[in-house]
Amino acid sequence: MFVVTITYTQPIEAIEAKTAEHREWLDQHVASGLIVAAGPMVPRTGGILIVASRGTKEELETLLKADPFQVHGLAEYEVAEFKAGKLNPALAPFA
Repeated sequence: MFVVTITYTQPIEAIEAKTAEHREWLDQHVASGLIVAAGPMVPRTGGILIVASRGTKEELETLLKADPFQVHGLAEYEVAEFKAGKLNPALAPFA
């Protein structure tokens, strides 16, 4: 699985202007089962994605380049891959 940390690099007004596009991008990947969970940090300085292990880290990084926040230079992305040593059985299809 992967944890993606999104850190905003532009003022929140610029982020909000592209949030609807970002959420549409998220919706398609949540519907496909690739993104397990997504949401803003508290306070809202970025966001977190929990991503199923359906490919390589490099493939995920390529996919993230299509996120409108990245397309428009609004955020930086850090991808951490991990192997779940303990996993709720409901999440087994994503590991």
